[in-house]
Amino acid sequence: MPPAPELISPRSARVSAARRLAKRNFRGKERLFLAEGPQAVREAAGHRVDGTPALVEVFVTVEAAERYADIVGEARTAGARVHLASEDVIADISTTVTPQGLVGVCRFLDTPFEDVLKARPKLVAVLAHVRDPGNAGTVLRCADAAGAEAVVLTDASVDLYNPKAVRASVGSLFHLPVAVGVPVEEAVAGLKGVGVRVLAADGAGDDDLDDELDKGTMGGPTAWVFGNEAWGLPEETRALADAVVRVPIHGMAESLNLATAAAVCLYASARAQRASGGCRSVTLG
Repeated sequence: MPPAPELISPRSARVSAARRLAKRNFRGKERLFLAEGPQAVREAAGHRVDGTPALVEVFVTVEAAERYADIVGEARTAGARVHLASEDVIADISTTVTPQGLVGVCRFLDTPFEDVLKARPKLVAVLAHVRDPGNAGTVLRCADAAGAEAVVLTDASVDLYNPKAVRASVGSLFHLPVAVGVPVEEAVAGLKGVGVRVLAADGAGDDDLDDELDKGTMGGPTAWVFGNEAWGLPEETRALADAVVRVPIHGMAESLNLATAAAVCLYASARAQRASGGCRSVTLG
């Protein structure tokens, strides 16, 4: 017989503490956030924040502990407390409709913007006024896949640690530096100061992405600034950029959504910056 769950009540103190992390004010106070599902917990188990393991504790059902025994083992090796939990406990902590039986509590891992600049990045995604957490997480994932060296969320953008943003990043949150709460003016000025060309992505831009590629202007260090899902970038933000670039629409579609446009722009830069054959194959999922 498998061992009975150690946490049988959603009213457990540890369960209550984890459940509160669904709210931004509690996340900020504790500097902790939730990572749900096997991929996120695995990535958290292998990540360190200033030398300290990112993963603090894990709640897992008996069934999930058997299915993901390797991940549970990695969590224990990383020093995380592992709690066997009932499905009711997992459902109480989780913010998804169909929990996967595995939820991690992790330390904040954002990077100071000054450290991003010191690294002299070649490709950066700047999220200015991005309010949808799913979009933010998806752009972060795209930036990771394209080989970007940092992501910056401005002070007008969604919380990096929103559970939906964490899920949408599919573990990429743990792969590259992310600076948060940076005023867009400071972000642009700082990046320009270390030799990064700043491009604002906007459907009404004067410059065409295909033309930029044809002119050979995309090979240097580049930061892409992406705006709000509904109304794009305000004029004052566009004015900060070195150029305002539109993704060409060759068919009859009215526009591209934020995450798709971000993927196109980031991969255009990645292609221009890399020699042929220098990237990994694509895995869909």
